[in-house]
Amino acid sequence: MDEEMLSMEKNEVWDLVELHEKEKQPITCKWFFKRKRDGKYKVRLVARGFTQKEGVDYTTTFSPVISMPSLRLVLVLILQENLHSYVTGVETAFLNGDLGEVVYMSQLQGYGDGTGKVCKLNKSLYGLKQAPRQRCHIY
Repeated sequence: MDEEMLSMEKNEVWDLVELHEKEKQPITCKWFFKRKRDGKYKVRLVARGFTQKEGVDYTTTFSPVISMPSLRLVLVLILQENLHSYVTGVETAFLNGDLGEVVYMSQLQGYGDGTGKVCKLNKSLYGLKQAPRQRCHIY
């Protein structure tokens, strides 16, 4: 969990601020644990995006995705033309997209500074409704 918090700090995902906007309620967050196939555990800090309000915390959420027929066509062309293809993964991919909206999040229990401040999100975070869209804007 400490490693995840370090990646949040490194990517400058949020700033601690006083909440002055009365119409903005901070969303909450939680830890998400997953056991991988190799037996190791993966932990992510996720926003509880289901508490976001449309028009207040987000506007647009769609994300461009390739359709299966288009993907098959690309793969056939790669094989037909004897080309090379590569697959890559990006560590903390969702943490790289800048947010277009102002979103506040409560500090995580056990990691807060005790001041009552909230996290003003600068970057996208797993679980936000707009997270997939923001990620696509950087690649």
